[in-house]
Amino acid sequence: MAEDSDQEKTEEATPRKKEKAREKGQVPRSKELATAAVLISSAIGFLWIGKSLAMAVQQVFIEMFTIERAKIYDIHAFLNGLAGVMSGLLGPMSAFMALVFICAFIGSIALGGVTISAEAASPKWNKLSPLAGFKRMFGPQAGVELIKAIAKFLVVASVAILMLTWLFPNILQVSEKASPHDITSAMTLFLWMFVGLCCSMLLIVLIDVPFQIYNHNKQLKMSMQEIKDEYKDTEGNPEIKRRIRKVQMEMAQQRMMGEVPKADVVVTNPDHFAVALRYDTNGGKAPVVIAKGVDFLAEQIRQLAREHDVPIMRQPTLARAIFYTTELDREIPGSLFAAVAQILAYVFQLKMFQQGKGARPKPLSVEQHIPTELVLDQDGKPMHPTNESTPPDA
Repeated sequence: MAEDSDQEKTEEATPRKKEKAREKGQVPRSKELATAAVLISSAIGFLWIGKSLAMAVQQVFIEMFTIERAKIYDIHAFLNGLAGVMSGLLGPMSAFMALVFICAFIGSIALGGVTISAEAASPKWNKLSPLAGFKRMFGPQAGVELIKAIAKFLVVASVAILMLTWLFPNILQVSEKASPHDITSAMTLFLWMFVGLCCSMLLIVLIDVPFQIYNHNKQLKMSMQEIKDEYKDTEGNPEIKRRIRKVQMEMAQQRMMGEVPKADVVVTNPDHFAVALRYDTNGGKAPVVIAKGVDFLAEQIRQLAREHDVPIMRQPTLARAIFYTTELDREIPGSLFAAVAQILAYVFQLKMFQQGKGARPKPLSVEQHIPTELVLDQDGKPMHPTNESTPPDA
């Protein structure tokens, strides 16, 4: 049962699945939207340039029916006259075709946007199969297209009947008109009727566009197993990721341990925690944590510190506070400046004494004072400060 539920495509497509579908040219498209855009733009184009186009056609007829006798027998004169007449049609027709082309392009990309896919343009040999053709003819998609065709017929027919009923008296008056002005008015009436019929397609578009979006999302739906497989492909196998993280941690620890010999002091718990600090006396604002660890890693830090003569100071509360509040390569909090400054001052005085340049400093027998909110237990939780005190290692 669990395997069956994993195979049911009930989940929405992931962004990666949508991106791959788009690369294949699989995007929602509405043929009705493109058709409506062409028809409506054509109707508006006729209204826009209809008068100038009619005048250009009229000029063609005038020129052709009033040609001089001499030009009839002169082929060059005839062709030149015809070219001049046809050039008058070029302007209105170019504007009309440009309007229709732009609207057709916008209608095609309005839903789904612009996609360029070599895979979608490549020939599909399986579409040549008669069996596949019969499946498309009698499949669910063919049924939807049939319903849309019937709906388009009913909508356009209904709008046509309503317009004929409403404008019937005006249509009857057309037969009585004879002057050019009256003929122009009649043509304007019929063009507006054509615009109304074309706009009726918008009703189909308002239904088809949401359906195409729904159908596209339905086709892209995924099963839980597909989502898991995609996650493995994109994010990597969990076991491999764990190994990578382990290697990264080991490399980070190696880099960190390489910084321990450069520390000025190592503050310890003394058994569980160890924090290595370095202070740049040539402009450093605050001491920086260059290494820290707990248990086995803390022991390694202490061992390296002994091998490279780095002073080790036993300050349990301070060590825990720095460990839990400061990340690697970060400056310690301002509330710990005073405590760390006293330790560094002791360490620097001790080095001067060992070099014979000063008196031996007094041991820090009392643990440094730090704010109450930074007094933490072994798990990093706040606790009341204790009066424990251990002598430092010189």
